[in-house]
Amino acid sequence: MTEILLTLLKVSVVVTIVSVGAATAPADLTYLWRRPRLLLRSLAAMYLLVPLVALALVLILPIDSGVKAALLVLAVSSGAPLLPKKLKKLDSQEYIFSLLVTSSLVAIVAVPLWVALLAAYFDVAIELPVTTVLLTIAKAILLPVAIGMVLRAVFPARAEQLSDRLITIAGIVLAVAGILLVALHWQLLMALSWLGVLALVALMVFALAIGQWLGGPNADDRTALAIACATRHVGIALVVASEFAGVKIAVLIVSYFLTVVVVSSFYLMWRRR
Repeated sequence: MTEILLTLLKVSVVVTIVSVGAATAPADLTYLWRRPRLLLRSLAAMYLLVPLVALALVLILPIDSGVKAALLVLAVSSGAPLLPKKLKKLDSQEYIFSLLVTSSLVAIVAVPLWVALLAAYFDVAIELPVTTVLLTIAKAILLPVAIGMVLRAVFPARAEQLSDRLITIAGIVLAVAGILLVALHWQLLMALSWLGVLALVALMVFALAIGQWLGGPNADDRTALAIACATRHVGIALVVASEFAGVKIAVLIVSYFLTVVVVSSFYLMWRRR
């Protein structure tokens, strides 16, 4: 049952990425590449500062090994964020799409490097080859984006409507599968200490603040980067977590992910006001 639910979560992520591609013009791909300062700030936020915050929390707080592993796995699992539907209302669609693709390409190199550091920290022999990450990102991000863009080219008049429907369906599947997974393993969450919960919440808050800080002068860009930093990529996180055997880490990751989707919705409401 657990494997089925995890598969549904991954599929819902893929469908969401397809919807992003279906709603975005190909020219938007190079938006960040034409703005090197914003590109560097965005990548530094997602791949450097958020992981460093997670490392600091792991070193400072006396939390159990399962929460430590979940924090570090979440920290290294940057890439395409699962963006809430409301994020499409921001005036930053070019930035969001370019960030999705660009950060995913960077993840091919960055994720294995961070996993190597994780292996050294836990003193275990773990290797996550670049080819494995490449195939994962290709299947979970790059191919879905391409499919979405093809759908936009074939059905240009209905692309936006199709995108909205796909996001709605994927959101329902993700919510149901995530809630069922957490309910199935509720005892793992009940065993968390208050410090463990605090550490996960702290990562979320600091990630939002980092994105807000480095997102540049455009308010919508700052909002989008803040959510990208906090959300991480559940597909990559589950792949990394599978290297550190144990269902507890996967359940903690999904619980964090469901929580950050709710928190980011309130954050979006606040930012739009």
